[in-house]
Amino acid sequence: MLSNSVELNNAQREAVLYTEGPLLIIAGAGAGKTKTLTERIVHIVKKGTDPRNILAVTFTNKAAKEMRERIIFRLEEEHVIEKENPYHHTPLIKTFHSLGLQMLSEQADRVGLHRHPTILDSSDSLSIIKQAIEQLGLDPKIHDPSKIRTIISREKGDFVDYNLYKQKVATAHMDIVASIWRIYDEELRRQKAVDFDDLIIRAVHMLEENTDIREYYQNRFKYIHIDEYQDTNGSQYALVKLLVNPTHNNICVVGDTDQNIYSWRGANIRNILNFEKDFSGAHTILLEENYRSSGNILTLANVAIKKNTIRNDKKLFTSQGEGEKIEIQSCWDEASEAEWVAEKCKSLIDMGQDAKNIAVLYRANFQSRILEEAFIRANVAYNLLGTKFFERKEVKDVMSYLRAAVNRLSQPDLKRVFETPKRGIGKVTVAKIFSGENIPVSAQIKIDKVYEFLDTIMKTLETEPLSHVMQMIIVDSGMEKEMLEGSSEDRERLENARELVSLTTRYDGTPGIEMLTQFLEETSLQSDQDNDTKDKDGVRLMTIHASKGLEFNHVFIVGLEQDLFPHKNIGNRKRSKEEEEEERRLFYVAVTRARKHLYLCYAELRTIFGQKQINAPSIFLEDVPDDIKIVHDLYYKQQGGGTVVYL
Repeated sequence: MLSNSVELNNAQREAVLYTEGPLLIIAGAGAGKTKTLTERIVHIVKKGTDPRNILAVTFTNKAAKEMRERIIFRLEEEHVIEKENPYHHTPLIKTFHSLGLQMLSEQADRVGLHRHPTILDSSDSLSIIKQAIEQLGLDPKIHDPSKIRTIISREKGDFVDYNLYKQKVATAHMDIVASIWRIYDEELRRQKAVDFDDLIIRAVHMLEENTDIREYYQNRFKYIHIDEYQDTNGSQYALVKLLVNPTHNNICVVGDTDQNIYSWRGANIRNILNFEKDFSGAHTILLEENYRSSGNILTLANVAIKKNTIRNDKKLFTSQGEGEKIEIQSCWDEASEAEWVAEKCKSLIDMGQDAKNIAVLYRANFQSRILEEAFIRANVAYNLLGTKFFERKEVKDVMSYLRAAVNRLSQPDLKRVFETPKRGIGKVTVAKIFSGENIPVSAQIKIDKVYEFLDTIMKTLETEPLSHVMQMIIVDSGMEKEMLEGSSEDRERLENARELVSLTTRYDGTPGIEMLTQFLEETSLQSDQDNDTKDKDGVRLMTIHASKGLEFNHVFIVGLEQDLFPHKNIGNRKRSKEEEEEERRLFYVAVTRARKHLYLCYAELRTIFGQKQINAPSIFLEDVPDDIKIVHDLYYKQQGGGTVVYL
């Protein structure tokens, strides 16, 4: 029997009661999926199932902890377990990685591990990979250990081990990676250790290779629940399929194809799309009633996502009424946009809105810089989720070239310059430079080239605008090439570095070294002000990726321009259909973060890599129906302060 103390809508109730056989719950944003999963597990226990026979898997420790607490609270509330009894049994709530660790620990003797195996952190893994590179007679300054580790990690996430990778080697670089991977694996086996990715892939191999172990876990976990199924990668998908008892197929997965926004981490949307093929007789339930957003916001979400073709069809609705209309604000440039957002947030706070219930969302990290400046000028407290612009490594790297060019005694800046990008000058050599020790001729040639480049920076500053010098540093130093050849995260870092070029265009009218001095002073001051707001409550500034799972009363989505959002792929690599549609899924996620009020903003001019560009409004703006929007006239940044004016 279901408890009368918890209200469920018809779809949620059906999902709770449908306990036998494979079940796919397509849960729209704000549709109460955690509540539904919780009540389903409680119901299964109340029917007489031993809690230890129930498994629920999610992605983060935080999500697992929250689900565990909610389930235990409800079991205590229903008097299924006693609060005072520390020995009561409860369902197993795990992340994928913690589940893999538990299984490997329980079967340690069978898989050649200690019962409490050593789990290598990223620095441990990097150290072994570096040793492998050196063992092969290669230069770790050329073959970057961190990039090799990223390749191995991504392959493992796609359920590719060393043997499979070796078979698909097609280039000299892949052959080098394979050789390093072989030595890396040998060292892990010698230490009876695992890295983070091994926790899943080794658990999968264990289940594949040992029928008795596989049957043990299939009988132990009679009911399996997987949260955020659309975010599973290849190895996680394989683990789920092996854990399910094929006789009963009691597997329940919850997810939403429209919120699959992590393909760059290996998440495969096909896993959820193929669920009904993987588990015959699967039943599908749609959770479409949204308890978060007003009707107009959901109308936009539905219209926008309907244009995607790779998805499970659904339509969100709410009983909360239409709510406020969606506001669309065009601005002259990115500075105008940032000022409008900051002043609007200030106005909302003055009217009594809690700043923590206001969020500004953007597609790319580099957009935070101009927003931070505007919030500081407007004296509006903000909280930047992620690393602040001037604290980002790639930004510090570029700035170090400027500082080292001016001051050759600045050891921290010189250290960054020598080591970024990789050019074969290691930490030992850098230490010798600063201590005055003799340096090998081959290393001295590389060092001299760095000093020559710093001299070139100083000479160029005398005749060229600062933005041109910034552009020269990024390109001629080799940083651009290194980041373009790296991962998607590296290409995003390049965007942040390029934003420095755009930032410095404002100093281009100041002559010579004076412009550099002014720039360095002002950016140092901004960093100090940024730190002052670190621990204060304030408006949330974050990327859309970081906003997933959160909700706010007022949401601003900025930078809604073609090639920015939807984002243009740096390097001009052709996108797959799934990747193209992921941009629209990102827009859907951003829109559905809003409870009451949604603001969509764009700039007609935006400075990218130091060049002003005329931008077409984002195609996503075309999705807003005329009857639910308010379109404001063009807004110009106010000169010398003053009140905000709509022109």
